[in-house]
Amino acid sequence: MDLAHLREHPTQLPIFLTHQRIRETPVGGGDSCAAARLTLDDGTSLFAKTWPAGTAPEGFFAAEAAGLRWLGESRAVAVPEVLVATRDLLALEWIEAGAPSEEAALRLGRELALLHRSGAPAFGADWPGFIGVLPQDNTLDAGPWPQWFAQRRLLPYLRRSVDNGALGPADAALVERVVDRLGEYGGDEPPARIHGDLWPGNLLWAADGRVRLIDPAAQGGHRETDLADLALFGGAPYLDRILAGYQQQWPLADGWQARLPVHQLRLLLVHTAAFGAVYRDAVVRTAQAALSG
Repeated sequence: MDLAHLREHPTQLPIFLTHQRIRETPVGGGDSCAAARLTLDDGTSLFAKTWPAGTAPEGFFAAEAAGLRWLGESRAVAVPEVLVATRDLLALEWIEAGAPSEEAALRLGRELALLHRSGAPAFGADWPGFIGVLPQDNTLDAGPWPQWFAQRRLLPYLRRSVDNGALGPADAALVERVVDRLGEYGGDEPPARIHGDLWPGNLLWAADGRVRLIDPAAQGGHRETDLADLALFGGAPYLDRILAGYQQQWPLADGWQARLPVHQLRLLLVHTAAFGAVYRDAVVRTAQAALSG
């Protein structure tokens, strides 16, 4: 199987893998999935993700494929090409990794601004969503943003976090105070086309000097959410240059720095919902910061 054959017959890839007709080398690249580098007969490499055991949740890889294609349709940012998407496998263009640089960061900031400005028809998306391994309610919603963000992006993961014991009653009450005040924070904007899970690990700094966006939970959302996520978990390399490039292309609304904890609370609640109490302190600190902002 070479790349031309794969493009014409993408559904044959799992068969070739099952019969060990393609060289497969395990690589890093996923918390929930097994990742491998596939080498075709013509020397082309692919990046493949598979569900490690059993059957993947319905629509899991389809959601990532749809998100990558939707982001790519903007022609604003670089994403890996989707080559194969089945129930249990996703195969993408192989991207050679490189080192972060100020130039790449500045370009990424400008590209993110163009991506966001390309817009979305509504909050959410027209395919069933996932963020990590958790379902993400992508029901299309005209907004306003505070109501949608509360009902679709904060409260579902708060409930999961309480149910699994990661957050206690006092923690939940603190987050609910933020939810009750969402309309007061300002910065309400029409839906932007966003990556939706843009923590620093989902930036692939490529050898060609351009950053690729990977592993999206793509959706119509608030543009500040992507920028807030970039500051989490140690922050993206050259984050100041990313933000500088963004501001050059499409300046953010007044008060955006004070709103970052509001947006960060969503992804941190996803983490308590998925991984438990290890992220409890981060949720509490972020909710307190949002309330004091």
